[in-house]
Amino acid sequence: KLEDLKAKIIIEYETAPSAESLQWLTKEQTHGKEYPYLFSQCQAIHARSLLPCQDTPFVKTTYTAKVSAPRELTVLMSALQVGEPKPSADPLYLTHEFNQKIAIPSYLIAIVAGNIQSKELGPRSRVWSERAFLELAATDFADTEQMLATAEKICGDYVWGRYDILVLPPSFPYGGMENPCLTFVTPTLLTGDKSLADVIAHEITHSWTGNLVTNKNFEHFWLNEGFTRFIERKIVGRLGGEARRQFSSHLGWSELIDCVKALGPNNPLTQLVVDLRGVDPEDAFSRVPYEKGSNFLYFLEQKVGGAEIFERFLKIYIADFAHKSIDTEVFKTYFIDYFSRTGKHIEISDIDWDSWLLTPGMPIIKPDYDTSLLDPCIALKDRWDAWDPEKEPCPFELKKDLGNLDPNQIVEFLNQLIASEEPFTPAKAQALNSTYKLKDSVNTEILFRWIRLACKAELADELPLALDFVTKHGRMKFIQPIYRDLHKWEAAPLLRQQLKYFLSHGRSPGEMIAFGIIQRRLHADIEIQGMSIQPEINTSKFQSYLQESISLVISCWSWQLFPDIVNSNCVLCKNGILFEGSVATDGQPYNGMLSPKTIPVPPPDPNPTRSL
Repeated sequence: KLEDLKAKIIIEYETAPSAESLQWLTKEQTHGKEYPYLFSQCQAIHARSLLPCQDTPFVKTTYTAKVSAPRELTVLMSALQVGEPKPSADPLYLTHEFNQKIAIPSYLIAIVAGNIQSKELGPRSRVWSERAFLELAATDFADTEQMLATAEKICGDYVWGRYDILVLPPSFPYGGMENPCLTFVTPTLLTGDKSLADVIAHEITHSWTGNLVTNKNFEHFWLNEGFTRFIERKIVGRLGGEARRQFSSHLGWSELIDCVKALGPNNPLTQLVVDLRGVDPEDAFSRVPYEKGSNFLYFLEQKVGGAEIFERFLKIYIADFAHKSIDTEVFKTYFIDYFSRTGKHIEISDIDWDSWLLTPGMPIIKPDYDTSLLDPCIALKDRWDAWDPEKEPCPFELKKDLGNLDPNQIVEFLNQLIASEEPFTPAKAQALNSTYKLKDSVNTEILFRWIRLACKAELADELPLALDFVTKHGRMKFIQPIYRDLHKWEAAPLLRQQLKYFLSHGRSPGEMIAFGIIQRRLHADIEIQGMSIQPEINTSKFQSYLQESISLVISCWSWQLFPDIVNSNCVLCKNGILFEGSVATDGQPYNGMLSPKTIPVPPPDPNPTRSL
């Protein structure tokens, strides 16, 4: 019998120093500058450079791990810690054990090791960071337990045990990463006033949409991010009022307009369901699956009769597809069947699924959002558009103009100025900053938009600020638009100069993820080669300390396709390349460990199913 044919395979291997999933930071690249730092980022298809695996979200696995590291470092993973760290054979090291009992896709395997500390936020959550940011992070994320409890009312019980948050160094390329039990977030969320904490609501929501109900592959990424953005805003609305939910949706619409404009309205990557044959999933990453997906779900909610009816469906949908990986056709069929059985067959009969899912550009319908929080932003923008600095002195005042706006409304006011077709001269830009002190803001969202406005006005005095910003931060949401703005400007030579500087000053391989995407999207004449570049990485100081000292043993089981066959022993970031001819189930090579030239990649399906 097939079920009796079981085997256990033990694989011993070493990751390459260039493994894309790992960022090895020297102690100089940390805030404390005492110890080096390691963190991983496996989404979308970088887990293959960390461990041999079927690197596709269609396959889920549980895992256990033992990690040995110097006593000075704290080790965390996307799993629950098993007991306290134990002494290792070497008295200078401790061994940390972890167990993730819930099957997860490979992109959710995560590890961090560094000089970090924690502070409790609630009965099942704490925040981790370097010491200098701990109190600020605890203040900004103080509402985590309320967000968790609100999410449970919408989605069902939280099944992961702990929900901890880790504030990473600035090189982290995303706002957040929903690793189970341990969300990674960027330090650009820290403001001291909780104004950017909505990202935590987003990552909490992934505990259901994404981590439990998962997109089968990244062509259906909107099932992950669209649902999560939609439910995130429900949490925001319940905690801060429905007007805030509606306003957040407006902010998302503005971001979507900017994204579609940048990519091109006819670009197939602006569809909700995309064709990624021959395309790196990283190249398809944008605001589209988030905002277009969320708008589609808002449309569906209104179509079936409102939030109360749709939320009953959401909870049942999540329960029925938990621990599974699905595609859009499965969701569509389930939706139609559910609402046909509950008496809504007439209401849903005219939904144009293909136009929503397979048409590029902006959504075919813009929801009628409440504008009570938006109107003051537009009114202030109109005043700035109408003002002519050559004819009258500056009529604007900080307290009068911004005193009644919250930080997110200020962000939207700046969005409106960025999108405005009216001329934005250097004189107007200088007046804007001198009046509102934008460049002094501790809110990174506000500072980012000031830099974009300075680029729009071609304000040469702000070029050093722009280049310093993209050097310090790795968050793609920020650096992609700024590089795009600089590239359109006559400052393009400086852009090239800055990229060369960036690449020649010891950035880690993980940071090349963001810059490879930027280079390919800009189509710039920049002397970099995307992912194949081999920057000179200054690892001499921590190779002898960290690179040789953190060992990881991962035991994986319960694979959907091949149960009970994988047991992997590895040492992180050594020099050996031990795999030849291996390939993930989606045909992508194990980047960082294998030469693509030696890997047999299966041919594409000659008859793919595209119809929805």
